[in-house]
Formats: sequence, C-alpha cells, structure tokens
Amino acid sequence: MRAVRLHEHGDADVLQVDDVDRPEPGADELLLEVAAAGVNPVDTYFRDGSYEPVDVPFTPGVDFAGVVAETGAGVDEFSEGDRVFGTGIGNGGFQGAYAEYATVPTDRVVQLPDGADLAEAGAAGVAAVTAWRALVDHAALDPAEYCLVHGGSGGVGHAAVQIADAVSARVITTASDEYHETLEDLGAETVLDYARDDLADAVLEASDGGVDAVLDHRLDDYLQFDADVAATGCRVVGIGENSPDPGFSNDGAARSKDVSYQFMSMFNTPDLRVPLRGVAHLMATDGLSIELAQTYDLAEAAQAQRDVMSDSFLGKLVLEP
Repeated sequence: MRAVRLHEHGDADVLQVDDVDRPEPGADELLLEVAAAGVNPVDTYFRDGSYEPVDVPFTPGVDFAGVVAETGAGVDEFSEGDRVFGTGIGNGGFQGAYAEYATVPTDRVVQLPDGADLAEAGAAGVAAVTAWRALVDHAALDPAEYCLVHGGSGGVGHAAVQIADAVSARVITTASDEYHETLEDLGAETVLDYARDDLADAVLEASDGGVDAVLDHRLDDYLQFDADVAATGCRVVGIGENSPDPGFSNDGAARSKDVSYQFMSMFNTPDLRVPLRGVAHLMATDGLSIELAQTYDLAEAAQAQRDVMSDSFLGKLVLEP
C-alpha cells in the first residue's frame, strides 16, 4: 500500500510516498481503508519537530474517515464494511491517516451515519471536536445566548459557527469580506470584518450590549478585547495563540463583569467518542457541514501541509488516498 512518511524531521519536503506493508490491527483496533484524511496545522508540528520528535519513519495524519477492512480480535462493536470516522489527538496521540490503510484504536472512532459524507468526515475531527468541546462542554452555550466566534472562516471557526447555531445561539463571527455570505449561510447572525477599526463597538451593537460566550483562537490578540465586549457572566474559551504570553491591559473589564476564562486543549478530552458522536449526529442531520477548500492526493501531501500553514481559505483541506 501507499503511505506518506517522513524519515527525518524538517520542512514539508521531507514527506514522501512509500510502498509499505498493510498494517495488522491489534486486539482493540480497526484496520481502515482510508477514504479521507484531514490536513491540520498540528500535523506539521509533528513533522518539523516542534512537538516532541517522533520515531521515524513516521506516517502523519490525526483525522480520518473510511471503511472498516478488518477488526481486531477483541473488537465486537464494529464490523467489516462499517463507515467510521474519528481523530487520534488525545490519549496517546495516534497518527497514521496519510495512507491507503491505517490502524485505529476503537476509543477514538465512531460509526458514521449514512447521511454524512466520508470526505467531510475525514476533515472533521480536530476542528469539530475542538469546537464542540469549547462551546458545548466548556462554555455550556444555551439557546438565544450571544456567541462570538473569532475567525469564523477557519477550520475550528466554521465548525463552531454551525455548532453554536445548532443549539440556537445567536452567532457573531469575524472573517474577511469574501467569506461573509458563506458564514451567514452556515448560521452566523452577524459577520464582521475582523480588520475594522470599530470592531468592539460593532460586536457590542450586534449583541445588545455584550456577548455571553466567546471562542478565541488568538488570545494574544483578543484577551482584552474579549473582556471589553463581554456581558456579565460571559464565558471565554481560549484554544490557541500566536504568542505564549497574552495579557490584559485592564483586567478590571473582566472582573467587573465576572468573566470566566477556560483555556483548553483537545489533547485532554476524556473520551473522544462523546464529542465525535455529537458531531456525527449534526453531520447526518444537516446541522454541520465541513467545507472542503481543497482536496489532494497522497503524492501532494507536502503541498497540502504548506497550504494549511500559509493559504487563506474557508474550511479544511483533505487528502484522499
């Protein structure tokens, strides 16, 4: 079978397609014929050694969807031919989806309903589970609340817009002008250009004086902003930053409104199957669609990893073996 592998850490050029033996599933694993593998920034961090270096040769890819080709000896909840999807982040860091076949532990994979698309599901994992954990588990978003999603055109952002809409929250998001119409179609009530000078005033106006929940992917840029646009009791969930030292210029804005901050990582998800099942339900009932900005062959994996870190696009990138 074909598999993308790196034999040393470095830039995207270290990725190559090798012919390798098809893996055998362990007792609690599935062997999948991979239909689609999402391309995520985290894949590049394992490749270049930004995270703890992995043993090489190594096949990247944490997000996957496909059809069960074989089950391990201890597996009874899945059968050959089942359509499944999942993500390997958390609980040990499984990878290997950039390949024609991959083995997957059963604790990070769920059945994919017939109404859900395999390619979209392959790109859903990290983005949709992060959005679910942030808004459903940590923010406990309620119907009719105002929810601000920074960067609505991103992988997590466009999933978060739809998840917030699915619980009947009133969604405010930011994005470049070219993505406004699409984000409105996905469920955003208000879409604002993130570069406008009066962005805080615009958010306050759109939310009748303050938002109830915030999903923030750039805490170093928006930590103070979130406090300034918060309603009393607002829950801010931080999922990332460009600089590791975000800070307030005036924390009184947060204290005066009892704003709570939850900083999270998907690595800490207790049971990945719980949010995955929620995501699967939304995908099957048209409550969530993963926008595929571009698809690639395995031989184009290096370019896909370059694009995920440099290009502006709405949604996700995906490899289709």
